Parts: sequence; structure tokens; C-alpha cells
Amino acid sequence: MAVEGIGARALRKEDKRFITGKGKYTDDMTMPGMGYAAFVRSPHAHAKVKGIDASAALAMPGVDAVLTGDQLVGDGIGNLICGWMIHSKDGSPMKMGGWRALEPEIVRHVGQAVAVVVADTQAQARDAADAVVVDYEELPAVIDPLAALEAGAPQIHPEAEGNLIYDWEIGDEGATNAAFEKAAHVTRMEIHNNRLVPNAMEPRAALAGYDAAEEHYTLYTTSQNPHVARLVLSAFYNVAPENKLRVIAPDVGGGFGSKIYIYPEEMVCLWASKRVGRPVKWVSDRTEAFLTDAHGRDHRSEAELALDADNKILGLRVKTIANLGAYMSLFSSSVPTYLYATLLSGQYNIPAIHANVKTVYTNTTPVDAYRGAGRPEATYLLERIMETAAREVGLSPAEFRRKNFIRTFPHQTPVIMCYDAGDYDATLDAALKAADYDGFAARKAEAASRGKLRGIGLSCYIEACGIAPSAAVGSLGAGVGLWESAEVRVNPVGSIEVLTGSHSHGQGHETTFAQLISERFGLDTNAVSIVHGDTDKVQFGMGTYGSRSGAVGMSAIVKALDKVEAKAKKIAAHLMEASEGDIQIEGGELKVAGTDKKLTFTEVALAAYTAHNLPEGMEPGLKEGAFYDPTNFTFPAGTYVCEVEVDPDTGKTEVVNFVAADDFGNIINPMIVEGQVHGGITQGIGQALLENASYDENGQLLTASYMDYCMPRADDVPSYNLSTHVTACPGNPLGMKGCGEAGAIGSPPAVINAITDAIGDNSLSMPASPEKVWALHHAGVKQAAE
Repeated sequence: MAVEGIGARALRKEDKRFITGKGKYTDDMTMPGMGYAAFVRSPHAHAKVKGIDASAALAMPGVDAVLTGDQLVGDGIGNLICGWMIHSKDGSPMKMGGWRALEPEIVRHVGQAVAVVVADTQAQARDAADAVVVDYEELPAVIDPLAALEAGAPQIHPEAEGNLIYDWEIGDEGATNAAFEKAAHVTRMEIHNNRLVPNAMEPRAALAGYDAAEEHYTLYTTSQNPHVARLVLSAFYNVAPENKLRVIAPDVGGGFGSKIYIYPEEMVCLWASKRVGRPVKWVSDRTEAFLTDAHGRDHRSEAELALDADNKILGLRVKTIANLGAYMSLFSSSVPTYLYATLLSGQYNIPAIHANVKTVYTNTTPVDAYRGAGRPEATYLLERIMETAAREVGLSPAEFRRKNFIRTFPHQTPVIMCYDAGDYDATLDAALKAADYDGFAARKAEAASRGKLRGIGLSCYIEACGIAPSAAVGSLGAGVGLWESAEVRVNPVGSIEVLTGSHSHGQGHETTFAQLISERFGLDTNAVSIVHGDTDKVQFGMGTYGSRSGAVGMSAIVKALDKVEAKAKKIAAHLMEASEGDIQIEGGELKVAGTDKKLTFTEVALAAYTAHNLPEGMEPGLKEGAFYDPTNFTFPAGTYVCEVEVDPDTGKTEVVNFVAADDFGNIINPMIVEGQVHGGITQGIGQALLENASYDENGQLLTASYMDYCMPRADDVPSYNLSTHVTACPGNPLGMKGCGEAGAIGSPPAVINAITDAIGDNSLSMPASPEKVWALHHAGVKQAAE
């Protein structure tokens, strides 16, 4: 590689090992004497566990043990927790039901584990798990969140009467109601945000070992935040003391939020490794992933938008019921509250907003953060009702949005957030131009001549990234701080190791973080190594989620680099007998301004470690650490334009053009940013057209494999037209905002708005299957004929 700093389209360093099959994932790891785990899972959505007969399994070849929930509870292993406290509007705390890693009494969703088999091989473990006989007494189940709130619905947890977890609100209800009373027009909609399965390329896995001599545990796991995993496993689950537990997240093949959490399987593997006296590995198969990985979305909402006579927004009123599944996952409580309702102002100047959110238990897989986590749900609701309102009042959807844009910053919304910077007109203008918005009518007419229905839809999204500062989120109920840490180690020969608390699972940190060092010191990026994912090597850090690696993780690195640079300049000034203020760093050298005096970065590093001639009182070495806690969230924003063509005979939708104009603040590597946006948009198109986690009335997941759960493929998406506009974020030293989730946030409403424009029916919900689109279109045709 070469000296490639900020703004360079540097090729990803890590791809060499990934595309040649040299990556090291959890399933590639081994330990001497390793056994394999297979879980015995409930076939029922709701049932009492009356007994477990493991005799046949224990008699099978290679089987070491069959462990149950009673043994786990007897050993003092704690329940899984939710780490963000939410209070209902009456002040009462959320109702968290008990969740054991192996359930000894009552299972609450299909796939919940009741026992684990440990055997010599994976095949032996799975065969033996099939031989374990569990006596269940099936109980009535409730799947639909609205039905779960009805009187007489099956009670899922004794702690949550009527299955209600919390009844929460935000905003000024009185001011919002007053705004509606004086409205000239009110748009009303019922909006459903469909349930999704994350489907990371690498399924979850765990390999745990216990060293009896040292009383020490090691866990390899597919985690987005290994330090948080260690903290929770030790402090709350009582699996191991924190100082006796090493958690390693090696190469991780995607996460999308679903690998933030600590799941039962990691806990059980650690516990079992000590109990059976051998390391234990578990690797999920794809059906297990569908049944047990935290799902995403699943909101039912009623929304109302009030306009004055000039079509300016007066107020927004939202009621949402969020399905959290059978248990509260680690951050699930925050997703439909502070990650959702706080973004309901969007890019618009809305004087009054009130949102009421009720979360509900059902006999389904737990729901938690999935790419965007609350922000996609907020954007979908707001951008669907904005498009609908524009149509109802006869305005261009683009101009209706423009009329209501925020243009003065900082801007305090009615729902907590204070936007620091943005230029929403710029991204709207760029998107409309790239999409040839004004030429759409001609394209629509041409499509009609071929018997096709053509539609165009907009989405103007905003999101909050970084999920910080710690004091703010702590006041809102977060159980941890959301800062980040970094350590920069300059070796004696001038190479650099950056130890970061962020974790890469597809983001390209080994490249972009190295570019930051290259920019600062003028070094070849090959001289920079990025170390992450190992709690024994890296200082405590918070991991990667919420598009925080750049704005928070790299800002911590910048703070550490500032300290390294200051010390290096002191050493160079001393060695060259110059003023510290005259030292400049350029091209891998430290120079005295206005002279020909210079030292290479390597020479200065070596001087720091030989320590033969350092400034008086200076310690040897060149290594610095830093913690960074932001002063505000960051606020990426943009405009997406989707154009579709619908076949009226089949209902099949083709996305013929997709334009994305984003404002991510300053960008380190444009190529990596484009890759993130491509992936996000594709996931959003998948949600809009194809994906849906569907249950039958008994709680059986009908879409538990790729035979039934449709993922987007290459021929489902067009070539994307991308552009970026920069308004630097004033809240961090790099001016970055974050890009990892934007595509998944802004794209679903753009797609659905385009299809509803094509078929002339605004009641379409996701996913827009051909059957659904065909039925709505032909119902409209029939109604028009009558």
C-alpha cells in the first residue's frame, strides 16, 4: 500500500485474507480436547416443561453430558437481562420477565433451549439432542401484539400483567392536541413495520474453555462488543469473574446489530466447559439462527399529521405498539423509545409532537436492534405520512418536504434531539437532479405505452448516530456509558499499533483507521496495525453499533494521536535544538520550519525508546491512550429517490432507478462508504419488497429457512446512483457523522412511496409482494369502473 490519508479511496487491507479464505472466524478456532454442544429446543411457542428424560441420549456414543436448566440455576447462573431501564408514563419501571439460558419451567417461544448435549463431535451431539425426550404441557400462545393486549389473552410473564411491558410517552401532549384543533388538514394513517430476521453471513458461534489450574475462562464468540460481553457475563450472569474471563471476537462475518447481545448459547458454553471439564464449541445452523437470533422491527402504529392552511406542519401524533417477543433482549427497551420516537421530527420543523409507545410480550423470538434500530421505524412512519399528506393536499411531495425543512441550526426538536448541523435542501436538490425528477412524467407515459405502471417515491431521512454522550443516555436509562477508548503504540522502529475498543465485522476498520494515522504522520498504511476484539489485549471499549466507529471510535484515536504527536514533537525539538512550536510533521518526517533540519519518524521513535537523549523529566517510550465521550449525537441525513415499474398483470415490482444523496459529514474512505450505502439500501429494498418473519397462530415460524424467507438478490436491485454532500459535524474532531445504517433507514419508504404512486393505492404495507400489489391495483381498477 502507500501513504493514503483521509479522503483516499484506499483498497481494504483486510480483504486480502477474506477473499482468499484466510479469515479466522470463531468456527475456525480450536482448543485441545474440544467437544461440541447441541441444544434441545422447544417445538412449542408456550408450554410447561414437566420433565426431561436424557437416558437414551447419555447412552449414545461420544456423549459426555446432558445438562438442564435446573442444573444451571442450581449453579447460580443468572438470568439474561435488559440493560436499558424504561419507565412508563405513570413512573412505574418496565416489567422484565425472567429469562434463563436453559429454561427449566415454562418455554415462551419456539426454539427456546431447555437442555444442552455435549459430545465428541457435532454430529454425535445433534443426534443425541434429538434423543432427549421432553415432556411438555402445551399452553395457549399469543402471537399478534394487538391480541396480546386484549383482555383474556394468554399471560406470558407473571411480572407483566396483560403482557404490557411499559406504556411510555414523549413530547407535549397538550400542545400537540392544541395544534390539531387548529389544523386546516389532518392526514391519518395506520402503518405496520414488518418483522425481519437479521441474516448475517456468519451464523452465531461460541467456543468456551475453562483452565482449572488458573480458574480462568476463555470465550471465542461472534460479538460486536466483546468487552461488554465480558462485563455482562461476569457482573450480571455470574458465569465467571471479570478478571478470570477473556472474551475474543475474531473475524466476525456481519452483525447488523444482532451480535451486540449476549445470548443463552454463549452463557451455556462457558458454564458447560467447566462442568464437563473440556472446551465446548457451538455453531448455529441457519434454522437455529432464524429461531433464536434477535429479530428486528415489528411495529404497529397510528399516525396523524396536522397542517395549516399554507401546508406547514403544525403537529404530529403517533401511537405505536412494539412487539418485543417473548423476552426483553439486552437493548430492546431503547429501540422503540429513545432510538425511535426521538427521531420523529425528521428533517422537518414540527412545533409539536407527541408519541405514545406500548411494548408487548408475545410468544415469538425476542426483538432487538437491527440495522438502524428505531430510526428505520421512525423514518418509515414519517416519510410515508409526509408523502401521503402531499398527495392529499395536491402538492409535489418534493416541494411539500422543502416547505417544511429545518434551515436554522442548532435546532431543538420537541422530542429531545438537538440537531447540530445540516443542509437538507442540498441533498434534496442533488437527489432530484440525479433522478431527473422533472422528467418523470415522460418516463411514466412511455411505461404506460408498454402496459406498465411507473411510480416515483421520495424519502428524506435523518438519524442519530454515536448513541452518546454517556451522561445523556445514562439519564435516559442506559445501563452503560457509550464512550470509546483507544491506545496508540509507536514501536521503536516507527511502526504503529492502534488498539481500539471499536470492533470491525465488515466495516473496514483496518483500512480506515490506518488512513487516519497515515494522514497524521505521513506513514505507509502498511506500517499501521489495528488491534481489536480481544479483552486481554485491548483496554475496555464499548464496541461497534449505531454507526459509532468513526464519530466516536476514531475520535478516541485522534485524542491519543494528539498526545503521541505532542510528545514526538518535544523529542524532535530537543534533538534538533529547536523550538517545539517550529516542529512540523510531513511525509513521515519531523522538520524544523524554515530550515533543512529533519528527523524521520522512525528516528524519533527509536530515540523515545533508547532514551539516551530525552528532554529532562520525560518518560521513555511513545505510547498514549485516550477515552472519548461525545457532547452530542451525530445526525447523518439525506434524500433518496426510488423509481419503480409495476407489471399490472403479475404485481411484480422492478426497481428501475435508485438515487441516494447523503450527508455523512467528512468522509475517510469514499469507497468504503459507498459499500456501506449499497448494503444498507439493499437491505431496505429487501424489507420493502421481500422479507417478512411470519408466524402461524400457534407460534410456529413459517419463514425459518431461505426456502420461505426471501432475501434480496442481485437481480432485485439496480445500480445505485450515489452522491454525498458535506456539512461537517461540529461535535467531534473529525467532523464525521456515520454512514453504516443510512441506506437501511432511508430506502424502505422511498420504495413503498414509489409503488403506491404507481398503483394509486396508498394502503400498501411492507413487504410489497406481487400478490399484495396485484390485489390492491386491481381492487382500485374495479372500484374506478364501478
